[in-house]
Amino acid sequence: MFKTRAKYALGQVVRHKKHPFRGVVFDVDAMFSNTEEWYRAIPEDSRPARDQPFYHLLAENDNSYYVAYVSEQNLVADYSGEPVDHPDLPDLFGDFEDGHYPLQVQLN
Repeated sequence: MFKTRAKYALGQVVRHKKHPFRGVVFDVDAMFSNTEEWYRAIPEDSRPARDQPFYHLLAENDNSYYVAYVSEQNLVADYSGEPVDHPDLPDLFGDFEDGHYPLQVQLN
């Protein structure tokens, strides 16, 4: 039986290990659940395993805001204490407090 446990929680701020962006977790897939086209677009030598949690992030970098889909192996917790400025945050979360964003909507 396949079992997994997500390392990061909804509302938690995380950073990508290799790319210069950070974001807030707003959804988690227990294992890869995106398109095959998306998966194959990643260079084979850096393609993550499918059987791990994948996180949906409200992400930001120095130039833009976007939604990212990232494997757990490519994330680390962000302990900077700095808020994320993504414009969609207020749609899902309350104000930044104690290093995370409290969920403000009911998810299915």
